[in-house]
Amino acid sequence: MSRTHHRGATRRSFLADTGLGFTGLALGAMFFRDGVGRAADPMVGVESGPHHPAKAKNVIWIFLCGGVSHLESWDPKPALNKYNGKSIADTPFADAVKAERKDVVEGNPKHGNRKMLMGLNCGTARYGKSGLLAADWWKHTAEMADDLAVVRTVWTTDNDHGAMLQFHTGRHVREGAYPTIGSWACYGLGALTGNLPEYVVLGVPPGDCCGGEWAHGAAYLGPEHAGVRLNLEGAPLPFGKLPAGKTAKEQADEFGLIGKLNRLSGIDYPDDPQVQARIKSYELAFKMQTAVPETLQLEKESEKTRALYGVDRAETAAFGKICLTARRLVERGVRFVQVYHGGGGGGDWDAHSKIKDNHTKLSTQTDKPIAGLLRDLKQRGLLKDTLVVWATEFGRSPGAEGDGRDHHPQAFSVWLAGGGIRGGVVHGKTDEIGFHGIEDRHYVTDVHATVLHQLGLDPRKLEVPGRKRLEIDFGEPITGIIG
Repeated sequence: MSRTHHRGATRRSFLADTGLGFTGLALGAMFFRDGVGRAADPMVGVESGPHHPAKAKNVIWIFLCGGVSHLESWDPKPALNKYNGKSIADTPFADAVKAERKDVVEGNPKHGNRKMLMGLNCGTARYGKSGLLAADWWKHTAEMADDLAVVRTVWTTDNDHGAMLQFHTGRHVREGAYPTIGSWACYGLGALTGNLPEYVVLGVPPGDCCGGEWAHGAAYLGPEHAGVRLNLEGAPLPFGKLPAGKTAKEQADEFGLIGKLNRLSGIDYPDDPQVQARIKSYELAFKMQTAVPETLQLEKESEKTRALYGVDRAETAAFGKICLTARRLVERGVRFVQVYHGGGGGGDWDAHSKIKDNHTKLSTQTDKPIAGLLRDLKQRGLLKDTLVVWATEFGRSPGAEGDGRDHHPQAFSVWLAGGGIRGGVVHGKTDEIGFHGIEDRHYVTDVHATVLHQLGLDPRKLEVPGRKRLEIDFGEPITGIIG
């Protein structure tokens, strides 16, 4: 799902281009080559800047695609073991569950026998001074319990994997592309560095079925605020390398000439965000030819640091490199780093069957690297300025789907750490089997509002002329976890 729109030339754009003489022809040729046309009806946004003192400068947003079981991660329910194999209708929770999902209690042939409860597939333990109850699958991260604020009552409305897009934009996938949390942060604050993108994406994003690139897109905020994917294998950024047969000086002279022509035009295409974004991307691409390779030189890290992330172990090496790169990016001034795990299609964490095998394997890949990231940020003094978010699009059902669990948007868990967030906190409460929230429920945009608040931004002040937003789009900061 590409955000690029190829629009036909208008009388206005033709006159503007020809009026710029050689400058217009040069830029026009470059943009035509790259598939960028002038916008017939451009939208000019208004960037706000911080609205109040910030407690965080950067964000690392970790998103696990497919739906991680909240019951076997950050909201374990021992009662499931007690009622294992019993129908929900035969438990004290039947009426409460029926109020939300009648089909779960009474059964639905389309959904199999999910009214039968499934016990936990792993053990649990309490961690830290706070005594956080967490699943064994996440023992390394749970050891950082006193730095975590776990929100156990997040909810969404999409019961399918379009919820991945909804988690990032607050809007249902059928509504199309809307600005994501990362793009709002960058739109409101801009870049901290001129050598790297303000918004970087690591890992494989959701498949096109579930939002695709829209999940880190900027929609009407303009492409300059969209996430830039960085590959850790092969060419990290196809347009961020020196073209074959061209010396660095030749390319520098070329970019210098383009910049001079653009400035001499006296117009600089002020009304066209697509053109401005492309000019900015050329300039940034040139700088990134040095900055990106240096950032990805993980071999410069000590063996101790690499081991902290699990880079020295086969099962954790791939995600460990991603998490270590995320730290190096925020260290170098990248505003928002989006980390995906298990992306593509509906997501690897989608354990409709064999959940024990699935979650054991995937948590092994991710738990140690995430814990390593938190420890490393903390020991370097970066955690106080860097807000880390761990999320997934929904949880998984208390009822069984064979030897797996179904999607569960009614209540699931997210945690935040650093950036002024209170550590050792559990916020919100679900019922005894983890079916729905009974205290302090939060729609996904409340997570967005909390992140923006810590960055010094008020979502209601990030206004774009002519773009009406719904009340639920803004969300409310989760004050119970803010330090």
